[in-house]
Amino acid sequence: MRWSEFTERVRERGEYPSRREAERVTRVVLSALGGQLGRAERNLLARRLPLEAARLLVTQRSANRPLTAAEFVDGIAARTEGATSATARWDTSSVLSVVADVTDHELLDRIIGRLPGGFALLFGRAQLV
Repeated sequence: MRWSEFTERVRERGEYPSRREAERVTRVVLSALGGQLGRAERNLLARRLPLEAARLLVTQRSANRPLTAAEFVDGIAARTEGATSATARWDTSSVLSVVADVTDHELLDRIIGRLPGGFALLFGRAQLV
């Protein structure tokens, strides 16, 4: 999948008015996600994403402590001009649900299993199966 295809899916999923807006949201969310994943998960996930998305993930250092899903969304809101918690949650889910679409279930289960509770919903999943 190419970057343009990935961001077009995000645009459609999030109902963004332009691809530019979808790209902006995608960059913010993937950069933040990269900081929440360990090196192994970042690298495995990066292999399934377009090169530009992969770079956003792998160039991040792991955070000192894992954020809860709510803290993660609040961090997205803080990085996004004019965002609220509600719009940041929408943005986060729009991007992470596309990530879930292009990732095999085993890897997605592994990633969600290593993140604090609440992240499954952001990936569009009710619970681990």
